[in-house]
Amino acid sequence: MSLLLQRLKWLITGFNKSASVNPKQLDGPDATPLPLLNFSEQQKKQPVQPNNINPTRKRFKQPMLEAVHEIAIYIHRFHNLDLFQQGWYQIKITLRWEDGDNGSLGTPARVVQYEAPDLGSEDVYRVWRIDDTEHSFSTQPFRIRYARQDILLAMMVSFNLSLSTFEGPSTSAVILKFELLYTPVLENRNNIQDCLDTCPAAVHEFRLPPKALLGLHAYCPVHFDAYHAVLVDLTLHVCLLKSGVYSSPLKVPRENKDDTAGEHDKSKQVMLVKALSNARDILMEELQKLSKAVNHPIDIKDITSNELFGFTPRLDLEIANAEVSEQVSSKHQNVSEKQNGEVEFQDDAFLHSLSEDKLLRSFDLIGDQVLYLWTIFLNFHRANIKKILEFLSNQWAVDRKAEWSIWMVYTKVEMPHQYISSLVDESSYHGFRGRAPVLRKLNGDPAQTAAMRAELHRRSIAQMRINNRSIQDMHIFGDPSRIPIVIVERVLNAPKRSTSGNSYFSQPELKDKISLIGGVGSNPTNKLSGTSTRQNGRVLKIVVFVHGFQGHHLDLRLVRNQWLLMDPKVEFLMSEANEEKTSGDFREMGHRLAQEVVSFVKKKMDKVSKSGVLRTIKLSFVGHSIGNIILRTALTDGLMEPYLRYLHTYLSVSGPHLGYLYSSNSLFNGGLWLLKKLKGTQCIHQLTFTDDPDLQHTFLYKLCKQKTLENFRNIILLSSPQDGYVPYHSARIEMCPASSGDYSKKGKAFLEMLNNCMDQIRAPSSEPRVFMRCDVNFDVSLQGRNLNTFIGRAAHIEFLETDIFARFIMWSFPDLFR
Repeated sequence: MSLLLQRLKWLITGFNKSASVNPKQLDGPDATPLPLLNFSEQQKKQPVQPNNINPTRKRFKQPMLEAVHEIAIYIHRFHNLDLFQQGWYQIKITLRWEDGDNGSLGTPARVVQYEAPDLGSEDVYRVWRIDDTEHSFSTQPFRIRYARQDILLAMMVSFNLSLSTFEGPSTSAVILKFELLYTPVLENRNNIQDCLDTCPAAVHEFRLPPKALLGLHAYCPVHFDAYHAVLVDLTLHVCLLKSGVYSSPLKVPRENKDDTAGEHDKSKQVMLVKALSNARDILMEELQKLSKAVNHPIDIKDITSNELFGFTPRLDLEIANAEVSEQVSSKHQNVSEKQNGEVEFQDDAFLHSLSEDKLLRSFDLIGDQVLYLWTIFLNFHRANIKKILEFLSNQWAVDRKAEWSIWMVYTKVEMPHQYISSLVDESSYHGFRGRAPVLRKLNGDPAQTAAMRAELHRRSIAQMRINNRSIQDMHIFGDPSRIPIVIVERVLNAPKRSTSGNSYFSQPELKDKISLIGGVGSNPTNKLSGTSTRQNGRVLKIVVFVHGFQGHHLDLRLVRNQWLLMDPKVEFLMSEANEEKTSGDFREMGHRLAQEVVSFVKKKMDKVSKSGVLRTIKLSFVGHSIGNIILRTALTDGLMEPYLRYLHTYLSVSGPHLGYLYSSNSLFNGGLWLLKKLKGTQCIHQLTFTDDPDLQHTFLYKLCKQKTLENFRNIILLSSPQDGYVPYHSARIEMCPASSGDYSKKGKAFLEMLNNCMDQIRAPSSEPRVFMRCDVNFDVSLQGRNLNTFIGRAAHIEFLETDIFARFIMWSFPDLFR
């Protein structure tokens, strides 16, 4: 009865909400009298504590700030480069924290179709889809019918990634996963979606490092893998946004850790306010950069003024400074105010000095600013989407050289000056006073030295911590130590060797008028149309790919795909003239290739001439293995003579330019001997200089005298010290240790071949010539110890089975391939 009277009295007189009351005290014999409203002044200042509760173990509710990362993914188009199968395809996207569990997935928040998709009339009934179970987004299914087909998707999906599990700014990265789903053409179209969901055909993942999560606006091309060569044009836009304020769960901290827990929670909130402030600054900077790039100005000052949100900066600063503790130095107080009177939220001491209410108000202020800027950006992006895509893709191309320089080593060397002249007779080998002439001695094995250098660089990469703001392609950054190392040796132009002894003279300056198309001393008229060159005409760019011994015309398709990514307008010829015919004479193979190339070029010239004016031609060649000998032979054919002036870039992929005179691979040499003896393979006789008793009458010796390299503007020689199928020095067209001290006819013939090739590269040119040697060191450790790695075949074939080395070289030197 007394308990009931107490409760009635409490309801009548009221209850002071500021008191801390244990619910258990409302019942039982030991019930504590409830506090009433008629407190004394002292009681109003000091909350009343129940008798059986220790004040040092009070419970508290801590207001916590919450933020969310919004990641907007613009899917512009799907371009089929080289899909082998026709059928229905679909792109599926998921997002997750790298260090989180399955519950840390990003949630699709909104989808915008900013342009009508180009899917065809039969595809109208299909729509994009969000799976709430696995938090994924899937585009509309689209049908692929032919190569180099474009599918315009034109949609934006936005994912939200909450920071509530971290209770502050995250130090974890985000993994963005793209899956390519495929199903063949079905008669029953209603089952397409069910078939697409079975298993992905290819997966490509990207990593967004923690620094990028505060703000990122970048182009992100998705290529999937070598067997599913496509290009998905994407742009990513990331921003940190305010999510809200919530109360943390009731906690009962330890008696001696009350202050520590409170400080820890506030430190996280301070870090979140700083992160939000950084996100605002990055977004403002990116908005200014993009608006300038697309020539669409935005008045950022008006957008970001604090008065826009009903906030007077100087007045608020005075209130905030009044709450700063005495321990905060005047130096920190001065840092907290910018010259324009706005509050600086980057100073830790200033933020820690703010009261809880003031910190929440700062969080709300910056959050509102970021949200407003983010809305402005999304509207601005939609109005200028094509220009922004073009700007970001160009910026991506520029940044490749810097990002991929991790796996590339750059050196510069001069061309050698002291090779023996090809005109020196045999008697001169005795030298002055009976001594042999001094040659450049090579210390050690260059291939071994190059391999050791690459291995040391690979070990340094394994110890490297890569921490930047760029999107990281997991095909490359997933295991950086497994990526090929490329040592780029830029060979500087050296004086040309004269015909008298070892003297050299400087390359003379060109005095003749040089036409846009012709070479030195050529008529400045257009050789294609007979009229003066028109600056607004089209440049016809053609690349010819030539396979190697017993190869297939698609062997170099990965290099071709990279070239197409760099220059989508290029025309390419995958040579088939010598497929299954690479055992005969190089002269016959070269003639067949010349016929094929001339026919292709004429066909493309006629097509361009019908649709417009043909300004000029850029004719480039890519060869693998003996394909380089075949294409160099084709260039000596009379059919190719009218087109030699249009030669542009020559990319040699492990080509035996100097043959096998000094091959050190005994196992491979044994295989060559068997091919010659058992099958009588003519091209092998020519490569090993056994096609004629006199070395100076052999095919390869005569080929080196022909001007097969002189007309190219850019020459890139790719080699690998791991390649046992092609001698290292032969692929690089350079001296080898075995020949440096060989005074026999064999040594003399080799040096003459070497000098003849180098003289072509040093020859005067209408344009500056670029000559590079690129050493590619593959990681073949995963292949284990087998016959392929033992005889050096693994690296020789690796050139055809990976495109990462081609990506590195092409995007680092784009002018050579455009």
